[in-house]
Amino acid sequence: MDLGLQGKRAVVLASSRGLGRGIAMALAREGVNVLLCGRNGERLADNCAEINAAGNGRADWIWGDLTDADFVENITQAAQDKLGGVDILVNNSGGPTPGSTEEMSEEKLITYFHSMVLQQITLANRLLPGMKERRWGRILTVASSGVIEPIPGLALSNTLRPALAGWSKTLASEVAPYGITTNLLLPGSIHTDRLDELDGAAAKRSGRSIDDIRAESEARIPAGRYGRVEEFAATAVFLCSQPASYITGSVIRCDGGAAHSV
Repeated sequence: MDLGLQGKRAVVLASSRGLGRGIAMALAREGVNVLLCGRNGERLADNCAEINAAGNGRADWIWGDLTDADFVENITQAAQDKLGGVDILVNNSGGPTPGSTEEMSEEKLITYFHSMVLQQITLANRLLPGMKERRWGRILTVASSGVIEPIPGLALSNTLRPALAGWSKTLASEVAPYGITTNLLLPGSIHTDRLDELDGAAAKRSGRSIDDIRAESEARIPAGRYGRVEEFAATAVFLCSQPASYITGSVIRCDGGAAHSV
């Protein structure tokens, strides 16, 4: 299938590792020119070198921290300088600290709302005029399965990420006439370094082996295993493609059937 992405330009947030890196790599394989951003310059440079060596889409990077007041301005300017404009925005961010609802202090709510919600919406608003002018665009937001099924112990995430779902759905109706789609993509247990860290922490807390923790987690997933970054990234790339032009305002899961909700 021709995804119609050759020569398109994409900004992928939080793409030094994990899901963001996987999406950036997959887009580049389809001929997309990508701007990676994150807080680890060494990893970003390595990722770009790998993409550029493959000879499909080209890659560049910029250091960027979603908590930085100048984040949106810096990314917008870099996208113009390095890409000449943006056709695809992949919103992505790390999750907040775990905890109960009683542990959601005002300070934590404000801090994480700024990085997980406000900055991503503001960046999209800055990039939308160019997409409207070209009458083509994709805004894909990587969120969490907590949007449709709250995850115990992740009260902050369960509270803030659904705000992106409401925003994305509202925006979809507003920009569809311009050929722009906006969707939410929800990961389940995708095997990343972060998931290994979480499994390791659970093993340490319980005094069990990490293999036992992983086997227990995988047993709760109907597919019987963790997802692969490549599988998640392939879903993301399709949602950014030309053949996916009629998919907008949607919430798509990539979780091996783990969520219990309809």
